[in-house]
Amino acid sequence: MQLLLLSNSTAPGRGYLEHAREEIASALDGIRRLVFVPYALADHDGYTTQVATALEPLGIEVTGAHTAEDPAALVRGAQAVFVGGGNSFRLLKALHERDLVRAIRERVASGAVYMGSSAGTNMACPTLRTTNDMPIVQPPSFDALGLLPFQINPHYLDAKPDTAHMGETRAQRLEQFLEENDVPVVGLREGTWLRRDADRLTLGGIEAGAILFRRGQDPAELRPGDDLSALLSEEPRFDSAAR
Repeated sequence: MQLLLLSNSTAPGRGYLEHAREEIASALDGIRRLVFVPYALADHDGYTTQVATALEPLGIEVTGAHTAEDPAALVRGAQAVFVGGGNSFRLLKALHERDLVRAIRERVASGAVYMGSSAGTNMACPTLRTTNDMPIVQPPSFDALGLLPFQINPHYLDAKPDTAHMGETRAQRLEQFLEENDVPVVGLREGTWLRRDADRLTLGGIEAGAILFRRGQDPAELRPGDDLSALLSEEPRFDSAAR
């Protein structure tokens, strides 16, 4: 299984996907045609054009899944699938409605490269439950693609002691998730990503790195280059409240 899971698609002062262009080029090496899944945003045509423009220098032809009468059939013939960011509830609802959850799972398991950013990275997890998004629509299930046996929190933000915000920090929200579910969560800071190559999983991106949350343990800092392959052997347990 080949996965590239970006925390974010745009970095300050950089163009769309520009901050991760070398990693994307590596992950998509040899790929000439890619199916883009644009359902996390409302403007499917505009979103697909943005992706096509970003990947054109790599010699990759992009087709929007929304342009096909049968998006699932299009995915089943894809060399690579890129699921873009936006609202993850809207995205997952669309995947279920178009039979794309099953189609993407099967195609990636049989060799296609999967790339996700933000909400698309959430989709690679077993469930939607560690998204940051507002539930603007109701998917029929929180079950996502399950390409990994653990959860990810993209756009992870560290608490700022000098802020006027008095709500829960991201760490507190993830700790609440772990009170109800026994499954590791990787908080991907901006500018970082996870790369899976068969049974090997590594963290890439900027020095800020990521943070790993586990039930009953202190959060652990992760740095680019860290080998996280052990997470691929996890057995997630949902709705297993620690009481």
